[in-house]
Amino acid sequence: MISKSDFKKITDWLWEIPKSFREDMRAPARAYISGEMLEDALRDKSLYQLVNVTTLPGIINYSLAMPDMHEGYGFPIGGVAAMDMKDGVISPGGVGYDINCGMRLLKSEYSEKEIKPHLENLATEIQKEVPSGLGKGRQLKLDIASINKVLEGGAQRLVEQGYGEKEDLENCESQGKLPQADTATVSDHAKNRGRDQVGTLGSGNHFLEVQKVDEIFDEEVAKAFGLFKDQIVIMIHTGSRGLGHQIATDYIRVMMRAMDKYEIRLPDRELAACPINSSEGQRYFSAMTCGANYAWANRQMIAHFIRKAWKAVLGEKASPLNLLYDVAHNIAKIEKHDVNGKEVEVVLHRKGATRAFPGQPVLIPGSMGTASYVLVGTKEGKDAWFSTCHGAGRTMSRREAERRVSGQEVVNRLESKGIIVKCWSLRGIAEEAPMAYKDIDNVVEVVHNAGLSKKVARLIPLAVIKGE
Repeated sequence: MISKSDFKKITDWLWEIPKSFREDMRAPARAYISGEMLEDALRDKSLYQLVNVTTLPGIINYSLAMPDMHEGYGFPIGGVAAMDMKDGVISPGGVGYDINCGMRLLKSEYSEKEIKPHLENLATEIQKEVPSGLGKGRQLKLDIASINKVLEGGAQRLVEQGYGEKEDLENCESQGKLPQADTATVSDHAKNRGRDQVGTLGSGNHFLEVQKVDEIFDEEVAKAFGLFKDQIVIMIHTGSRGLGHQIATDYIRVMMRAMDKYEIRLPDRELAACPINSSEGQRYFSAMTCGANYAWANRQMIAHFIRKAWKAVLGEKASPLNLLYDVAHNIAKIEKHDVNGKEVEVVLHRKGATRAFPGQPVLIPGSMGTASYVLVGTKEGKDAWFSTCHGAGRTMSRREAERRVSGQEVVNRLESKGIIVKCWSLRGIAEEAPMAYKDIDNVVEVVHNAGLSKKVARLIPLAVIKGE
C-alpha cells in the first residue's frame, strides 16, 4: 500500500515517490497535486498504477500524474510517460480505449445577450444535427474504402471534401492528422464499427455545450485567442467512438501474448507493452494513429453540423463559428524534447492528459454542467513534457454515482440553474453527475500554480447536449 508518508514533497503542487520505494521501479513517480488532493488520491489505485508505470522499459525521467488523476486501465487516467525511441516500449494502456478523445472549442462573435433569445432553438437544432448516444450512428454508412481515407487523412480529408476551412486545420493539434497511419493495421471489425460514426457524439462523459465566457484571467492572451467577456462559445468533447475502442481491444490482446517473446515482466498485465521498434509495437502505433485521425475527423464533422445548425437558427448571414483549437487527451506521439540538455525523440504517452506547448491554447472541460477552462501552455511545463490535466477527474465510479442520484435529479438541478439540457435518454446521465467528479476549479488551480499552464478564461454552460 502507498501512504502520504511515502512521498517527498518537492513543492506545494508536486510530490514524488522515489525510485527506492520498490525494487522494480526504473524511475521516480511524480504527481502534480495539492496535499489535500493527494489524500483523496490514496482512496483508489491511481497512485499504485503511477508507480507501476515506472517499471516500463525505456521510461525517461519519471512517470507523471496530473491533478485530475484517477484509476484507469493500466496507466492512471491523468498519466504521462515518455519512452526512449531506441529501447523503450509502447503501451495501449498508456493511451486508453477512447483513442484521441479530445476537445474542440468554436468561438462566436456574439455575446450571451444576443444569443439568449435563440438558445433553446439552437440547442434543439444541434441535438437534431449531431447523433448522440451509445452506439448511435448517422444514417449514411461509409464504405471501407472511404473509411480508409478518413483513417489516413483525418480532419484534413474532411476539409478537402468541403466540411470545414483550412483555418480549422491550422488551429488543430498536428493539423488534424498524424502521418504514421497504416490502414492495413486496423481490423475490419474496427473499421465496420466506425462506418456510420463520423460526426457522432457517443455517450459517457462526452458532450456538446453552448457556453459563455464567464471570467477572463489574462486579458492579453484572451485577446490573442479572440476571447471576450460574455462571449458565446461551443465546446465539443468526444473521440474515436467504437472504432478506437476496437483498435485498443485488438492490440491489448496482441501485446499480452507477445510480452513473453520480448522477456517483458510487468506488475500488472493491463500495462501490456511491446518495444516501440518491434513489429507489434509498430503495428499498434500505426493503428492507434488511424484511430487518432478518425477522432479528429469526427470532431471536424461535428463542427460542420454545429455550424449548419448555427446558420439554420441565426440565418445565413450570421457571423461564423471559428475554431479556437482542437487538442487530444488520449494519445501516444513521437515528439522531440530536451533530455539532459539534448534534443531527443521520445514516445510520449498522454492518457487523460493534454498537450500544452508554450503559447498553445489548452482546453479543460469540467464535469457536466460545471465550469470549463481555457488555459495557455508555458515554458515552465518542460518538466512535465509540456502536458497538463484533461478535466476534473472522477471521484466515484459510475455505478456509485447511479446509486446516489437519478438522471432526472441531475437534469432538474441543471435546469434550476438555468442550464438547458438536451438528452435523448436519461440512462447514464446520473453516471456523469457533477458530484461524481473533483472540483474543476481546484484541479485547474494546481496546474496554474505548478506552472504547467496558465489560466486564461473560465467558461460556464448555458445549454448541454448529451447522448445519454
